[in-house]
Amino acid sequence: MTWIKICGTTNLDDALMSVEAGANALGFIFYEASPRYVVAETVRKIVAGLPDHIEKVGVFVRPTPQQVKKAAETTGIAAAQLYLDQQSAKFDEFVAAAPHLSWIPSITMATRMTFDLPSYNPARVHAFLLDSGSAQTPGGTGQSFDWTASANEVGEIKRLGKILVAGGLHAANVGEAIRILEPWGVDVVSGVEASPGKKDPFKVRAFIKAVKEAKQK
Repeated sequence: MTWIKICGTTNLDDALMSVEAGANALGFIFYEASPRYVVAETVRKIVAGLPDHIEKVGVFVRPTPQQVKKAAETTGIAAAQLYLDQQSAKFDEFVAAAPHLSWIPSITMATRMTFDLPSYNPARVHAFLLDSGSAQTPGGTGQSFDWTASANEVGEIKRLGKILVAGGLHAANVGEAIRILEPWGVDVVSGVEASPGKKDPFKVRAFIKAVKEAKQK
């Protein structure tokens, strides 16, 4: 089964609804410029109300290792999704600061690899997240990257580890993304929302149903 992460979660009701619908993981955005930003204390309360088997992922944009460590200690997240650039701390510094976390480095496909992928120790990478966006807007754009044109590059990234596909996914197109790129998992935000930060139960269930049906074909 394709791993499914519902990102941009801001409240416990949406979190529990996503779990009931079949999500494997929930994402919490610690980037203040995002309309889905949520403070650490709120994340702590949501995480405390979730089943143990659900993966809880913090999403960080150009953080310091200490910021990620503090967020994990405060909230109980078990994984960190990182949007980094060439000015960011090195991946090994994040691992050293919070060695208990799983790590999901994000690659903005529009700008291609802005940092050295082979420098990521495969043993410490949970998966690589492939997203649309730009240097100014790392993710959450609601637009997809060109899956067909990127297929060869995605194949190269797969040699380094599992991949998650994100960016502009929704119930009507996630099956095509799975067919073209054959990812280990998918990550959705705006495609399952009623408004930024508020989930639409119908869209969440339709998305998860589409993912499951895509794997059965």
